[in-house]
Amino acid sequence: MYAIIETGGKQYKVSVGDVIFIEKIDGEVNEKVVFDKVLAVNDTKLDIGNPYLSNKVVNATIVKQFKDKKITVYRYKRKSGYHKKNGHRQQYTEVKIDSIA
Repeated sequence: MYAIIETGGKQYKVSVGDVIFIEKIDGEVNEKVVFDKVLAVNDTKLDIGNPYLSNKVVNATIVKQFKDKKITVYRYKRKSGYHKKNGHRQQYTEVKIDSIA
């Protein structure tokens, strides 16, 4: 049994017991989260929403909040002396899927 959910502008295929990394959502560690934007569920047959299934939800628990490793963004234009260096660390949330209801 699996479900396809949408969160943070991305779609994820999840099953019960999966641990996934998603864009940061508000909440503390061990807090329960409900994903109601369920696009499809496959248990014995495939149910597809238009665009979402109204009677299905995915329950999850926040495992941890963290930042990804730093990436360097460097802009450069030759012959003009233009240099710009920035860094970025994306924030993520690790969630464990508890149930698909």
